[in-house]
Amino acid sequence: MRAAYLEGRSIAALARDHGVSRGAIRTAVADLLPEHTAADPDAPAPELPVTLDMPGKVADLLHAAELEPAERAALDDGQAVRRGTGYTLRVSAVPAVHRPLLDRCQPLDGGRGVPTVPAQRKARREYENRVSALTPV
Repeated sequence: MRAAYLEGRSIAALARDHGVSRGAIRTAVADLLPEHTAADPDAPAPELPVTLDMPGKVADLLHAAELEPAERAALDDGQAVRRGTGYTLRVSAVPAVHRPLLDRCQPLDGGRGVPTVPAQRKARREYENRVSALTPV
């Protein structure tokens, strides 16, 4: 069957000849398919997007900040969820985007002559706890 595929027979024709599905033929000749690429076993696994709830006070600060395109896209794609008098922004992004967003929230902690607002500090701390839970210690 592999020799016939190499000679130019179509997958559909081979499936008809052998009475099996096209998927079975594709599996049998998978390493011969042009779009087949072997994964590097030493390559790190890609980061998968995670969805975190970002307090509205943090989201408001970040919307006003200058962000990288990936960070801006994550914020723009976030879904606002009403929470009492405020809101939560449900942001879906890879951890590598959540971490810089958290770093940009430092002004909410106050310091260096900037007044501290307890609600903003708490909002930043909540988001920090959610981001730090992404990486096992």
